[in-house]
Amino acid sequence: MNSISKISSAVIGQTQEKRQAVRKSKDSLVIGIPREISFQENRIALTPLSVALLVEHGHQVIIESQAGEASNFMDFHYSEQGAHIVYDRDSIFKADIVIKIASPTLEEVNLMRPKQILLSSQQPSLLERDVLHALMKKQITALSYEYLQDEGGHFTVVRAMSEIVGATSILIAAEYLSNIFDGKGLMLGGVTGVPPTEIVIIGAGTVGEYAARTAIALGAQVKVFDSSVYRLRRLQNNIGSRVFTSVIQPLILNKAVRTSDVVIGAVRATNGRCPCIISEDTVSKMKPNSVLIDVSIDQGGCFETSSITSHDDPVFRKYDVIHYCVPNIASRVARTATYALTNIFTPILLQIGEYGGLNNLIWSHHGVRNAVYLFQGSLTNKDIAEKFNLSYKDLSLMIVANQ
Repeated sequence: MNSISKISSAVIGQTQEKRQAVRKSKDSLVIGIPREISFQENRIALTPLSVALLVEHGHQVIIESQAGEASNFMDFHYSEQGAHIVYDRDSIFKADIVIKIASPTLEEVNLMRPKQILLSSQQPSLLERDVLHALMKKQITALSYEYLQDEGGHFTVVRAMSEIVGATSILIAAEYLSNIFDGKGLMLGGVTGVPPTEIVIIGAGTVGEYAARTAIALGAQVKVFDSSVYRLRRLQNNIGSRVFTSVIQPLILNKAVRTSDVVIGAVRATNGRCPCIISEDTVSKMKPNSVLIDVSIDQGGCFETSSITSHDDPVFRKYDVIHYCVPNIASRVARTATYALTNIFTPILLQIGEYGGLNNLIWSHHGVRNAVYLFQGSLTNKDIAEKFNLSYKDLSLMIVANQ
């Protein structure tokens, strides 16, 4: 080898070493992703390309076999990007960080080792006392997706899923209006010379906004009702076009519902059960083969005739009105939902490594700190504490004490 070749090789070697140094994080993590066992939970926390990015930064990702199949991500998609595919759940729950979609079951908590980090969904209303005590006993640091906030202070996962659910609810309505599902035989939106489909949306939050966006784009006539003038005005401004809006006044709302082709219930409660907005009497007077979609069913439903259904058997008829009352609509489009979730989770996992551990990230980022409901086994969430009549500790003071 001549001198020029030797110099070139040395330069290339130094460049590769620098690249490797940039890729490695301060704290190399072992991340475990179990297969979801919750009923009809089809999403997975990370896509194969997100796994590749984490591996490139020096982290190890362990995935239980078939964990991504419901989102159409096969085992080989992950293994090709550097993930380790395992067939026993025990090894998944021995990782530094366990990241999953659904709330942990007692069986899964029992598999965890002490002082682990858990990232999952965890609504206070759905948390069981025995699961909470098991997590506390093992001194787990647990984060709830529902409380994660972005730079603007918005609940980032809740908003992302609400956008998907809002748009998807209109597409579901379009299916059940067609002849294929014994509907009215209408094309949602209509065409030139044919009156447009009439859609009533109850709730002007993110779900209502994206339902309205999708319906308007398809050419439907949309009416939006909400108890807050502020939310109605915000929806109007965000959509950028004039749409019928009204505060919830029973006479006006019930009249609109009775004459509509589709009703989307997107009312959310801050805590507890959502209010029941539409009575059984009003539903009984709706037009035959109308479609009623209760997005609020996971909080009890906002229609008096609502009853929980599943993705396998999603609808029932009452008073000849088609009722769609499936919780977790986002799992119906699991691949899209997974892409939306991985865009949120991957940067957080990378930051945990870059900051040298979760404790440092919690101290530096209010949005992540807000999601912590257990810190090393100590309860730090006010809503959960009030539900179980337990005391909780100020997380900021605990972080300072542990520095």
